[in-house]
Amino acid sequence: MQLLEEHLPSGARLVGYLRDETDVMPDYNIRPAVLILPGGGYRYCSPREADPVAVQFLQAGYQVFTLYYTVEPAPLRWAPLIDAAGAVLYLRRHAQQLRLDPQKIAVLGFSAGGHLAASAGILWDAAPVQQALGITGTEARPDAVMLAYPVITSGEFAHAGSFDCLCGDDAALRRTMSLETQVRPGLPPFFIWHTVTDPAVPVQNSLLLAEALEKNDDPYELHLFAQGGHGTSTCTGEVGCPIPHNAAWLPLGIDWLNQVLSFTM
Repeated sequence: MQLLEEHLPSGARLVGYLRDETDVMPDYNIRPAVLILPGGGYRYCSPREADPVAVQFLQAGYQVFTLYYTVEPAPLRWAPLIDAAGAVLYLRRHAQQLRLDPQKIAVLGFSAGGHLAASAGILWDAAPVQQALGITGTEARPDAVMLAYPVITSGEFAHAGSFDCLCGDDAALRRTMSLETQVRPGLPPFFIWHTVTDPAVPVQNSLLLAEALEKNDDPYELHLFAQGGHGTSTCTGEVGCPIPHNAAWLPLGIDWLNQVLSFTM
């Protein structure tokens, strides 16, 4: 395995875990990629949603990257999304040296990182993003989006702290970043999971997004678990949240991603 660390032009830190190139497994020298965006309320990047998740997708056969995106000073405005879109752009432009398929790049986000991952899948072509990256095409668009208990709406069911850090008092930006209002036809496929009893980010965030995707005929898969708190990551003892039933999201998500990206191990 090769460990990579790169600082993007925006200043964000990208950490990669790359499977080795081999002569005995030539069909797997080029692999799909997963870009992980940890949560943390747009105040920090949670380590519980970084390495423990990365090793699961590494074991599943993916080239895996974790992005430590901009979290200060608040309000962050477009900076985190420029980081995330810039990371997708970096992976695509360096696909050969990273031994990844540039047409099979997924983003996976948790909580506020879920908002960022969803933003990457919905607002990848927003003018502030494309202008900052100096692009006009689809280079920064991910091929699949995976969301774990995501922050989505700035409305009635908002996680107020995330939007305070991201948008401050900018009402127009809050409306733009309320992602259920930005869904349109032609988005990449989404995988979403949430717990019904989430005390921090209400389950309505995922339901509002799923409803919007449904109305726009965008492909998605939604899983709701009856019990469990917030920030449970892999739902294992390693992350301090051993919930075996909810841990099913991970094999379900990997199987879904394998199908979406046409990847078999």
